[in-house]
Amino acid sequence: MLLKPYKTNSKMNKLLKIYILFFSFAFTISCNGQNCNEINTEFDSYQSALEIIKSSEFKISDKCDTSKSSWIYNAEYFSCDEENGFLLLTTKTKTYIHKNVPIKIWNEFKKAESFGSFYSGNIKNRYQLIL
Repeated sequence: MLLKPYKTNSKMNKLLKIYILFFSFAFTISCNGQNCNEINTEFDSYQSALEIIKSSEFKISDKCDTSKSSWIYNAEYFSCDEENGFLLLTTKTKTYIHKNVPIKIWNEFKKAESFGSFYSGNIKNRYQLIL
């Protein structure tokens, strides 16, 4: 028995695509948390700060391969305005959150010969998240 291909109406295809796009967009907004411009940066705790940052949408969301570092396991950068943002550095025991880190510093960090030395000389104690 041969099956004939199902023919669809092009108008119906367009409506179906619009329907899918609309609900995909609605799902994305509801599941990804807060919009970048609506983030309340007055956090109650480091844990809530991490949760809010990780669940929000940012214009820039970038990661760095830190496999050559002996103590920085992961580095992520999130920015709303493409000028300053949050830098998350994960070590074996903790994730450090830095606020208002210029994107220039992030880009230099990614190119650094030593992430630890760059962190100590250019980020540590300069861009702290203060609760």
